Amino acid sequence: MLSSDLDPLDCAIVDVLQRQGDVPNVELARAVGLSPAATLRRVARLRADGVITGVHARVDLERVGVGLQAFVLVVLEEHDEDSAARFAQAVTRMPQVLRADAVSGADDVLLHVAAAGTAELQEVLRALPRIGARRATTMLRLGSVKEQSPVRLGPSAVSSAVRR
Repeated sequence: MLSSDLDPLDCAIVDVLQRQGDVPNVELARAVGLSPAATLRRVARLRADGVITGVHARVDLERVGVGLQAFVLVVLEEHDEDSAARFAQAVTRMPQVLRADAVSGADDVLLHVAAAGTAELQEVLRALPRIGARRATTMLRLGSVKEQSPVRLGPSAVSSAVRR
């Protein structure tokens, strides 16, 4: 399903669920102006179509003992599919790597790493050459300028935000 296939009620449901994934169906139905049964059917269809891929809890990393976050830009030693797949499998097994994204430009992969402290971060950095990294550039995360926001499903707001 493409975003162009979503009608305004689908967009409203997705918007509410992005902001509050654990909202009871009755409250979701009230918020979007549908019956609970119709809302449940739409949510099921949005899941089946892959628009909604899951509902997750956001965890305050500092409260669970993860006091250090870093972004690590990685250049791979080899650029063939097998090497990239081996690297991806290896970082998938590293619990400190919260996310790994292929990127364009001078680097190949951007890792978001969360560690209890510098010793644990250093363990991750030392492992990277063993799994196929030629170079890694580390940036410590100091804080958020903007938290992750819900995906906007309507017309783009970029041009109006830039004009302000």
